[in-house]
Amino acid sequence: MRHRLKDVAERAGVSVKTVSNVVNGYAHVRPDTRARVEEAIAVLNYRPNLSARNLRKGRTGVIALAVPELDIPYFAELARHVVTAAADLGWTVLIDQTGGGREQERVVASGITDHLIDGLIFSPLALTADDLINLDGTPMVLLGERVAHGPADHVVIDNVAAAREITNHLVGLGRRRIAAIGSQRTPEGASARLRLDGYRSALEEAGLGYDEALVAPAPVWHRADGAAAMRNLLSSGVRPDAVFCFNDTLALGALRALHEAGLRVPEDVAVAGFDGIEDGRFSVPTLTTIAPDKERIARLAVELLANRIDGDRTAEPRELAAPYRLESRESTQGR
Repeated sequence: MRHRLKDVAERAGVSVKTVSNVVNGYAHVRPDTRARVEEAIAVLNYRPNLSARNLRKGRTGVIALAVPELDIPYFAELARHVVTAAADLGWTVLIDQTGGGREQERVVASGITDHLIDGLIFSPLALTADDLINLDGTPMVLLGERVAHGPADHVVIDNVAAAREITNHLVGLGRRRIAAIGSQRTPEGASARLRLDGYRSALEEAGLGYDEALVAPAPVWHRADGAAAMRNLLSSGVRPDAVFCFNDTLALGALRALHEAGLRVPEDVAVAGFDGIEDGRFSVPTLTTIAPDKERIARLAVELLANRIDGDRTAEPRELAAPYRLESRESTQGR
């Protein structure tokens, strides 16, 4: 049996309005009255009718998370944290995969369909800041590096500093021929460019210089692309003693290619990745990585979105930085 607001009021000996005030978090309720209502809610296992509440507010109680690829573990793990953070606000999350395609991203950024979602957390690859300025009205928080200083709130990490730190880690281990896997020259490759900048900066600061022959492109950042790029580096005649892969799935592919070539990790070639995905804790060897705080990214994004949905939609966009950490494991340090 589903209990109603009236049932809670009768058990607590208060009015329906008082129960509503407690359920909605209004401050001006006497502590003893609030305690009686909360006890009645617990005993009756009362659950507010969120659909009715949202209808009264003109809301659906649904937000969307749109990412390029769900089979990239970073995005799947991030989605889990977004769902958890949204549930704390009573929201349901609709998850969409855009494939990085311009038309699908435009559909998502336009609110998917009228009145389906209250807001959007969006990691675009194809759309630009100008594209988003010209779209209508759905509250939005941006992730990723494609749109910087755009028309919406934005949660970022410092990709340049993080890439510099992990390259310095390799330098500090005595590595001198440090390759990079994952460069991209397309407009969608903003993350790749920032990570390449950090890598290059660290090499130059260490007096090692930047060697284009040690930089391997990867049009997408999947395991197979990391393996292919690693094989290309080895067959080209350059012999790196370390490799920084621009995400962990590239690094997992590189590990496989090095194993097939009979090279030991880290004794012959040290390998480091970026993203801190769970798979890296169980690879052989375990993978050194830059681990963005995905839970913090998710919570910041949900908080920013809630402020836009419930508050001032005309305020200047905010950009918030989430932390990251270097996790040093067997692929650079040995066992």
